[in-house]
Amino acid sequence: MGEDDGLRWRERQRHAVRAHAAAEARQRAAEQAKAAELVAGFAAEALRRGLRSEPLRAVGYDGRGHYRTRLTGWYVDRARTRAVDTEGRFYLLSVPPGLRARLFGAQPEPTPPPLVVGRGGRDGESVPLATLLSLRLEAGDDWR
Repeated sequence: MGEDDGLRWRERQRHAVRAHAAAEARQRAAEQAKAAELVAGFAAEALRRGLRSEPLRAVGYDGRGHYRTRLTGWYVDRARTRAVDTEGRFYLLSVPPGLRARLFGAQPEPTPPPLVVGRGGRDGESVPLATLLSLRLEAGDDWR
């Protein structure tokens, strides 16, 4: 294999890696757009049904502290770590613990929702977002 062959091979490899990364990014963006539609639809339907929203609280990364937030919405998992606000945005309610958050409240940022919640976690702990949101709507105000 000559030096020119090696350069061409490396360039082809770089091109293949870039193409693969671009395809993955397009797929991730499409999934996030679909998931965002599901979340916005959930919020609209929850409001239409008169589902009672509540002030959302965040939990520290260490799992010990709970912090007020300025958010109002619905928890969508039993652990109360994932929620949708009344504006139709998805939140992971885990924040860095600290005195400032304890005194003034936490300010979690909306995150792109996944199409499958818990993907990559332990076996049996993942669920399609559509299923999770549907179960939450069906439970109504009795969900806890």
